[in-house]
Amino acid sequence: MTIETEYSLSDDLALALALASDADLISLDRFRAVDLVVTTKPDRTPVTDADQAVERSIRSGIEAARPTDSILGEEYGTEGDSRRQWIIDPIDGTANFLRGVPIWGTLISLAIDGVPVVGVVSSPALGKRWWAATGHGAWAQADGEKARQIRVSAVSELSDASLSYNSITGWDDEGRLDDIVALTRQVWRSRAIGDMWSYMLVAEGAIDVVGEFDLKPYDMAALIPIITEAGGRFTSVDGVDGPWNGSALATNGLLHDFVLRQLNGV
Repeated sequence: MTIETEYSLSDDLALALALASDADLISLDRFRAVDLVVTTKPDRTPVTDADQAVERSIRSGIEAARPTDSILGEEYGTEGDSRRQWIIDPIDGTANFLRGVPIWGTLISLAIDGVPVVGVVSSPALGKRWWAATGHGAWAQADGEKARQIRVSAVSELSDASLSYNSITGWDDEGRLDDIVALTRQVWRSRAIGDMWSYMLVAEGAIDVVGEFDLKPYDMAALIPIITEAGGRFTSVDGVDGPWNGSALATNGLLHDFVLRQLNGV
């Protein structure tokens, strides 16, 4: 894929990392705060004052550095109409955040012509960050350590694979409970790790398959460059590329077609 815009992907990735650093300061300051404000959105999902403050900070940074780019964010919707679109989930894992569980993170992506080409996942409560840009590899860094390039596993047999299904209710609501239960019986190990962390564990090679339903583009866009640059594959549960189809299946690549056949009965 040829990517030609007035900015290099290296520059865009640097911007995303800087925005994530600012976001981490805001979110960590509000994590486990006794005065955290929690409200319910029309879709009955929770939102905190931290979600809103983080997204405002990221939007402000993008508007200053890339004024002609468009933005899609979970809390404040879509702004602009450009082939370069920044996609933001200010706090992925809000339910964990408001309960004091440290599995949550800020997701920042740049999509060009609908294809995510830059992704940053920053999880300050876990002390970790992951990032990638197309053609630049996938990287991870823990607090106090040097950045290291990451790679998916080489597991090629489903019977040796570790699976995260993330939410059994999500599969049940889609009428796919039997499919995921059947898959859990074929793998070595299954867990519901949840949210962005399960996908980053795929990119690091710690688990091999993760899938879930009821997702929005901002839940997935930042994950895609990291998974793919680490050597994995990311589609919907039905096998469609991209973050636009409401579900996710991420694997080490070696297992992907086999898992798709198992889940879709083909």
